[in-house]
Amino acid sequence: MYAMNTLHFRYVLEIERTRSITKAAENLYMSQPNLSKALKELEVAFKFPIFERNSRGVVPTRKGIEFLTYARNILKEIENIEAISDTGGGRRQHFTVSIPRGSYIAAAFTQFASELDHEKEMDINVQETNSMQTIAGLVESRFKLGIIRYQTMYENYFLDYLADKRLNYEQIWEFEYLVIMSKKHPLADKGNIFYSELGSFIEIVHGDTSVPYLGALETQRAAHREEIPFRKRIYLYERCNQFDLLCTIPATYMWVSPVPDKLMERYHLVQRRCALVNNKFKDVLIYPRGYAFSELDKKFIDKIYASKNELSFRQFA
Repeated sequence: MYAMNTLHFRYVLEIERTRSITKAAENLYMSQPNLSKALKELEVAFKFPIFERNSRGVVPTRKGIEFLTYARNILKEIENIEAISDTGGGRRQHFTVSIPRGSYIAAAFTQFASELDHEKEMDINVQETNSMQTIAGLVESRFKLGIIRYQTMYENYFLDYLADKRLNYEQIWEFEYLVIMSKKHPLADKGNIFYSELGSFIEIVHGDTSVPYLGALETQRAAHREEIPFRKRIYLYERCNQFDLLCTIPATYMWVSPVPDKLMERYHLVQRRCALVNNKFKDVLIYPRGYAFSELDKKFIDKIYASKNELSFRQFA
């Protein structure tokens, strides 16, 4: 009889997510041979292959898909049991969320975290990533709440995808992206900026945008249909150093959701409107169907709307 090890379930779910044993091993901080051995033990014990290799990488077999569904559900139920066990007598604060790289959202989380009871046990898991990874995190039960961001021109793609993944959604905010730059930037004193004026400056870009059902090339073409022939870009995958770059290199700029005044003042930045086609975006709260918000969930959502409201009534140049 195989001794059930739920850790092995986490291993195979990570292989499914990454479609690579090597990449999964890196993410799990273990060696590739040890992960391969664990997978082999599972397949021998259950007498069927969980994965096979094809042109898309390591993908589940027909029985493997069924196995992974059960494994995901088992881990979800274990998390639910842990959440109600609360051996600390009501002292455990558990919260998970996956969010886009948005300063007003980060400000809301900071306010939320500052109001937690710092004397109690705390288990807080926050991930900043793109919309597709956020959706995957909820489907795989790694997160309970998510916020996704997309251009409104792609809304039908995202809403269809959310329905397919059995996720509910609520709109938080529809807004225009603004151009953020140093107060020393040559365009900082202008009111509205024309897109063509940005061509000689360095754009800082989050390099992980993606859209469901669209190939990478098609997405790229749609996103840059007004492309200026000669471009200078710095691609970032972490938000931590974007403001440092903006204030240190005055020739840089970035497209952002509205940024709170405190951050603008701290880094000596300004944000300006820029006329651009398809410049409408939405931030949307997502969560699994049937999920009941915890008290911490509700507090976080309140902070998100408060942070949004603080900015939404402001007038930007």
